[in-house]
Amino acid sequence: MIAGVGVDMIEVDRVATRIEKEAGFRELVYSKGEIEYCETKTRKFEHYAARFAAKEAFFKALGTGWVAGTAFNEIEIVHNEQGKPKINLLGLTADSSVVQEISKISVSLSHLKTIATAIVILEK
Repeated sequence: MIAGVGVDMIEVDRVATRIEKEAGFRELVYSKGEIEYCETKTRKFEHYAARFAAKEAFFKALGTGWVAGTAFNEIEIVHNEQGKPKINLLGLTADSSVVQEISKISVSLSHLKTIATAIVILEK
């Protein structure tokens, strides 16, 4: 049963500016694995922006927005062997009572030179 759907889009330049000018922003928002992945890409800020949109979409799908006990860098977007994105929940976020009832998380990412978007579907 679908428990929630969230969608978000963001300008790539907005994310790039925050990463380049705000010390610690990247580490606050992204997991170590996401940083390593994005830094290998030629158009890395498109990949960072898509992940940011997915994290926002995840919170929208929960229906709570960001809540205490969860952290942006504990919502990790990874890829399976075929390249399909998926969300791994880490640390306290994985243990949060808000996400305990979720049995499946689906995510889709898309990005262009100037904009990134993501959709997240949560199932119980």
